[in-house]
Amino acid sequence: MFSVIKRIVDFSLSLTIIVSLSVIFLLLCIVIKLDSPGPILFKQRRIGKGKSEFNILKFRTMKIDAPNDMPTHLLDKPDAYITRVGKFLRKTSLDELPQLINILKGEMSIIGPRPALWNQYDLIAERDKYKANDVLPGLTGLAQISGRDELPIEVKAKIDGDYVQKKSPGLDSEIFVKTVFSVLKSDGVKEGK
Repeated sequence: MFSVIKRIVDFSLSLTIIVSLSVIFLLLCIVIKLDSPGPILFKQRRIGKGKSEFNILKFRTMKIDAPNDMPTHLLDKPDAYITRVGKFLRKTSLDELPQLINILKGEMSIIGPRPALWNQYDLIAERDKYKANDVLPGLTGLAQISGRDELPIEVKAKIDGDYVQKKSPGLDSEIFVKTVFSVLKSDGVKEGK
């Protein structure tokens, strides 16, 4: 029953946000296009529920010559690749908004473990230990409000597993509220400041 309610909330909330922020979406599209050459949206292979692959959507924050399949915080000099507008989008987490489309399509949920890159084999394997690959990945999750990029893989996977074990409407609501405050303070974001 929880999964049915969660899907209804995911779909309804995502659609409401997309419609209410449509003017902001349009402005961001224009600014991204004017700031640097390349597409407005960035697509990247990620791991979804049951380790199926899907293309996550984000507003493009990096130059088109940036490495595509590496977490930004692991790049030698991430600032060399991040665009001027991209720095702002990352700091405010506005680059994540197109994932609302992934949520509408049923590839993601609002709350769940953040989807791993297809080649983050160590993270995927660790999540298997805790059944964290058995749920829809989320726009935000328990690990996001517990340290984000600063967490070691083993800790991140354990926290994702804790979410899977304890998931409930109350926990999802708590994560959502804490995410809002975390985004406002840019907690746990290591690159692109």
